[in-house]
Amino acid sequence: MNMGEPRAAAPAPKTVLEISAFSLWYGEKQALYDVTMSVPEGKVTALIGPSGCGKSTLLRSVNRMNDLIDSVRTAGDICLHGDSIFAPGVDVITLRKRMGMVFQKPNPFPMSIFENVVYPLRIDGERNRQVLAEVCERSLRGAALWDEVKDRLPESGLSLSGGQQQRLCIARAIASEPEVLLLDEPCSALDPLSTNKIESLIQELSGSYSILIVTHNMQQASRVSDFTAFFYLGRLVEYGPTANLFGAPAAAETRDYVRGRFG
Repeated sequence: MNMGEPRAAAPAPKTVLEISAFSLWYGEKQALYDVTMSVPEGKVTALIGPSGCGKSTLLRSVNRMNDLIDSVRTAGDICLHGDSIFAPGVDVITLRKRMGMVFQKPNPFPMSIFENVVYPLRIDGERNRQVLAEVCERSLRGAALWDEVKDRLPESGLSLSGGQQQRLCIARAIASEPEVLLLDEPCSALDPLSTNKIESLIQELSGSYSILIVTHNMQQASRVSDFTAFFYLGRLVEYGPTANLFGAPAAAETRDYVRGRFG
């Protein structure tokens, strides 16, 4: 395949994240190569590509989770609302509070449904029961889970079904009203019915939140996202409005991938 310059379109004038010539290495192995893209505010942006292409690595770079790996080094920059996340003096814990993160496998804490949702406020020292109750209800409603669990709030979050657990994790992620919601293949461990509920939820949250989602499911990306970025071998090959990328891809690599010829 001819890996030329990425066909990258600036999707919107107002951006929440600006990724500039960003590269990343795990020890001697380079995982990302000079990625440059703008993530629009209030939209859903999907990162797609075959396994090992760098999409999850990029997602975990946005909230500096890759800092937890000793061998990682980076070049280039990522800016959140114009401020570099790598600038001297940036408090990584505070940065991560500005990002809601939801992982592939639901990971509710071994505590009540209520305490799962309000956990981000608890660690910030919030003790006002009324405030916590209001945030709990708002977040569970936002995650389309309130009607199913409003009478079960004292029960363990682990008592919920897999799909409910993932929506509980989304409620926890939005409780602190993050600037960006990061979803790392949030449906990969779920059945089709639960996947459909999560996809509907993502579409409902769009506009209120800037969402960056990694998915291995091209159909899912086409259904839920406004913009899509296709990665291959650590490089951004093509980026633009989802309808354009799937309907009339500019790069031959993208065309081959979305038509199922590899990956």
